[in-house]
Amino acid sequence: MNARVGFIGGGKMAEALIESIIASRKVKPCNINVSDISEKRLEYLQQKFGINTFILNTEVVALSDVIVLAVKPQVMTVVLEEIKDAVIPQQLIVSIAAGYPIENIEKILGKDKKIIRVMPNILVKVSEGTIAFSPNVNVSDEEISLFRDLFSVAGEVVRVEEKLMDAVTGLSGSGPAFVFLVIEALADGGVRAGLPRDVALNLAAQTVKGSAEMVLRGEHPEILKDSVISPAGTTAEGIAKLEEKGARSAFIEAVFAAFKRSKEISELIKKW
Repeated sequence: MNARVGFIGGGKMAEALIESIIASRKVKPCNINVSDISEKRLEYLQQKFGINTFILNTEVVALSDVIVLAVKPQVMTVVLEEIKDAVIPQQLIVSIAAGYPIENIEKILGKDKKIIRVMPNILVKVSEGTIAFSPNVNVSDEEISLFRDLFSVAGEVVRVEEKLMDAVTGLSGSGPAFVFLVIEALADGGVRAGLPRDVALNLAAQTVKGSAEMVLRGEHPEILKDSVISPAGTTAEGIAKLEEKGARSAFIEAVFAAFKRSKEISELIKKW
């Protein structure tokens, strides 16, 4: 891939994406440019990856074909105002700022710009993330293919309508925290039953990982669940207890609560 990729913002999510891209060998480190307000952070990224680092965001824009806006939503407007005169219509703008709509970006950069809004989750750090994206009308099929090729190294890339981004946030954005809670709780149960902490945690994590892989191979979780349950067996007792405690409804409500909060934040951002 000959594209030059720039990151405005060098935080943890940007670092994870850079690491996945370099590991895939799709883009050479010399073709990756990053800017950040922290010189210490830039020095760390340069030493770790051998990439180009800059204090000025406009320098990254000038040297990049794909520009990833990896900043907090509360500073996005300031950043966009800073770079608006440097961005040209041929460049592809990728925003990973949570809750910041394409409409707001177009108001500042111009409606002729190519913009893709993206919602990645923390699992891109291990190249197992979910990366939901929504392009504006200016992005061509060829540019979407470029985006998919570039970001698929960090996880599963899924196209959704922009209006569904808050739902994506509630499920896959917040979801890892819910799953971490499940792993911790399973491990606690193992410890209560007598297992050493490290053994219980490893067993719990591997159980979740393997279970997810079976679902990803196309088998429905309800069918898989029933295949594990024996009449009057241990799993049947455990499932009955989970249903008694309302585990299923608790997770449904957790995702929906996260979705509603994301929607509230998005509505506030639209008014900025």
